[in-house]
Amino acid sequence: MPLWDVIVSIFWFMILFTWIWLLISIFGDIFRDHELSGWGKALWILFLVVVPWLGALVYLIARGRSMNERARAQALRHEQAFGQYVRETAGATSTADELAKLADLRDRGTISAEEFEQAKAKALGRSPVQPAQARRDQQAATSSSTIT
Repeated sequence: MPLWDVIVSIFWFMILFTWIWLLISIFGDIFRDHELSGWGKALWILFLVVVPWLGALVYLIARGRSMNERARAQALRHEQAFGQYVRETAGATSTADELAKLADLRDRGTISAEEFEQAKAKALGRSPVQPAQARRDQQAATSSSTIT
């Protein structure tokens, strides 16, 4: 097969792929448009099926600009819905809220004081210090200050 035949075959494959993509985009836009009546949708579909090249050209000329606006509006709705889902699922809590919840758990006896300190250190972004280690460090600091 000569090189020219390969190039022409690639060209026609790209044209076919583009044509299929265009038809899918137009059909998606027809069904996405809530302002278009059912009869209008049926007529556009019929026009695209009976005379596909002319139907696609006329559709792009008549409704091409609003096609982009509908796609943008749908993308914005999807983004907002996803953001709302993430906010509901993840739950936006501040460090103060976490500490208040931890203190409540400690006061009710659900967690021990040591567990509270570890969770508090984690919430504040520090490495957890064991209470015994903290007492030894504090005692060492006070005893060294009294010696000097």
